[in-house]
Amino acid sequence: MPSYSRPNMRKRADRGTIGRSKRAGGRLEFPPAESSGYLVRDAHRAFQRLLERRIAQYGVTRGQWYFLRVLWNEDGLSQRELSARVGMMEPTTVIALQSMERSGLIRRVRAADDRRRSQVWLTAKAKRLRRALLAVARRITEEAEAGIGREDLACFQRAIALMTANLDRIKD
Repeated sequence: MPSYSRPNMRKRADRGTIGRSKRAGGRLEFPPAESSGYLVRDAHRAFQRLLERRIAQYGVTRGQWYFLRVLWNEDGLSQRELSARVGMMEPTTVIALQSMERSGLIRRVRAADDRRRSQVWLTAKAKRLRRALLAVARRITEEAEAGIGREDLACFQRAIALMTANLDRIKD
């Protein structure tokens, strides 16, 4: 989010006006401070920027990070399964996997039962990075949550999970 809008959001929050849309010139206003989608995107981008800077010292890019996260939980997925779990189009996944292969993070092996299907396996190097990179992610989360009470965090986590579920149910 551009830096000019953050102070304005704080001022509106301090005045207790968040959640009350105003009419201006006959049309309903919808400022970013009142948009859950905008606020989530802004927070997500802040997480991404910091993560990207901190994992770079390990030779891992943000794009590679998403694939590593999935493979650390379930190694040996097909490229198609991996693409679906990360939420990327298959051509983008292929490019990312080629980069990861060149970096020595993964190896692709043709499936024994279907030679058209390729399985993606972590290398020893990628497995060794797991602990350090997850610690980086954990630290960023702790920094983001600083000053927020346990109950407020639990409420936020329930709310954001419910928003995601609501949006996932919408078909059009």
